[in-house]
Amino acid sequence: MTMPDKPDTWAILFAWLNQYSPVLGAAFLSATMAVLRITYGGGTRRQMLVEGAICGGLTLTIISGLEFFGLPQSMATFVGGWVGFLGVEKIRSIADRVTDFKLPGRKTD
Repeated sequence: MTMPDKPDTWAILFAWLNQYSPVLGAAFLSATMAVLRITYGGGTRRQMLVEGAICGGLTLTIISGLEFFGLPQSMATFVGGWVGFLGVEKIRSIADRVTDFKLPGRKTD
């Protein structure tokens, strides 16, 4: 693969990376933390890859909602670190508790 010799291409690429580096860095941090947590806990390679991918995606999802809650985009790394540290199951249980509190389920007889 040859590298493009147009300076505009590099300028566009670097501008895009500069704009999205906090978000990409947070997703990478989250995935890395998840992989390290699974490794430390004695998990399998499959668990590491799946947990890392899910934590990275979950981080991207949460970061996109920061603006909605009036929080700065600079919190992206904080969010990524905590998502990777807590893991998917813990975040799911927190989300279940929040939605059960906010949206009570119907009782079936």
